[in-house]
Amino acid sequence: MHSGKVVGSVDRRRIELAEQLRKLLVVWGTTPAAPAPAPATGATALLKRAVKGAATPAAGIGNELLDALLAVANQALKCGYDDELNLALVISDTVLAQRKNSRAGWRLRARLMEALGEDAEALDAYEKYLGLTDDDGFGVRARIAGLRTAADRERALLALLRRQCPRAEEFTRGDATAVWAEGLAAHAVGDWAAAEPRLVGALLALDDAPVTDRQELLSQYLDLRIAADTDVTALPELTEVLALYAEQRRSRMRGPVADPAIGGVQWISLGEFRNRIAGKSICLIANSGRVGASSMGAEIDAYDLVVRFNSYRIDPKHTGSRTDIHATIHKHGFNWEKQVDTRLVFGGVSGDWKWSLRNRLVPGAQTCLGDESLRWPVRNIGKLSTDVWSGIPTTGFNMLYLLDFLDVSPKLDLIGFDFYESGAYRVQEAMKLAITSVHEYTSEKAWVMDRAQSVTDMRISLR
Repeated sequence: MHSGKVVGSVDRRRIELAEQLRKLLVVWGTTPAAPAPAPATGATALLKRAVKGAATPAAGIGNELLDALLAVANQALKCGYDDELNLALVISDTVLAQRKNSRAGWRLRARLMEALGEDAEALDAYEKYLGLTDDDGFGVRARIAGLRTAADRERALLALLRRQCPRAEEFTRGDATAVWAEGLAAHAVGDWAAAEPRLVGALLALDDAPVTDRQELLSQYLDLRIAADTDVTALPELTEVLALYAEQRRSRMRGPVADPAIGGVQWISLGEFRNRIAGKSICLIANSGRVGASSMGAEIDAYDLVVRFNSYRIDPKHTGSRTDIHATIHKHGFNWEKQVDTRLVFGGVSGDWKWSLRNRLVPGAQTCLGDESLRWPVRNIGKLSTDVWSGIPTTGFNMLYLLDFLDVSPKLDLIGFDFYESGAYRVQEAMKLAITSVHEYTSEKAWVMDRAQSVTDMRISLR
């Protein structure tokens, strides 16, 4: 049913959802199971079901079907519309009813409850997720800390508004929606003295409403107050309110950090990165099953610089223990807390890349950080357009292309690169991530082999 709703959509997120739905239907077509009953629809039913519990699920979910269901739910959550949230909720209910110890299921549930503004349920789901894993690869502990800090700051903000606007108390006992409307009407005719206590009173009365609703109304109130407070003597009080609002918003986005200024990191450009690697032997370590059984740890650590990717996993006997350069796509947060000399974050869209740096970078975990000149090497440095290179370049290929382009390393070796023929070898939380079809692994392999000076079972040398 939902597949029909996204046909012809111009929203890129829904187009990607349609693709995941097609994959799910293929899996479903080969899985003997009865479909679940049709869910209630609409935002009201959605919120009621989110609070009251799960629907009756279909019996029996195999691993392949489970992965396909979760892929649909995660993409639906990215869309954010009521219909998609309802779809994600149906899947969450079904998965957890069948697999009550599913880590992916509980993390999905937590993110969904956050999207619905049900922070108490989100925290409960996040705690259940942490109880089922030893590896917090998705930064859930920081997420929990952020939500709790945000709730504390929001309570402090509302208490401050109560003190600053004592008349608001008389409007806390009426219907919050009606009181808010009265406040907007008073503001529309220029009567801020009558509008503010009603607006603040409505905010104070909404302490049980979903967080998303409270945040939206707080934002509207502050916009109106900023426009209305023209008296310079009122600025200190307004500044105090804005500071608390900003802190709770920031905490909700990424959790508290010791240094929000990224820990005094040194930003490096293309030329500065070149100078740091010039004359040094470099090895790039694949996240492949072949590396995980290689017994090459000592050889790997003997290189001047060791480069690892995304969700790399350390097993000193096989992988070596050092990581000098961590190259990662901006969309994932794996290993960003691991201490490295240089972290290069790759991303195709400048705005999304900047957002990820602000919200995923861990202060103090890197000495140097690549700036925008190093953001997307294949496209921005190599100038390979989609006409020349149609696939989205992998993190490994971006890094290799950059090193080959700079051409300042006397030794440049790829260890364990079999382009996932031996499967993935990653941190536990990333093991179920799909080896995505958007990358041109065949083309990347051909590019590498065209430039290889020598090839063995474990090592491809480009220099």
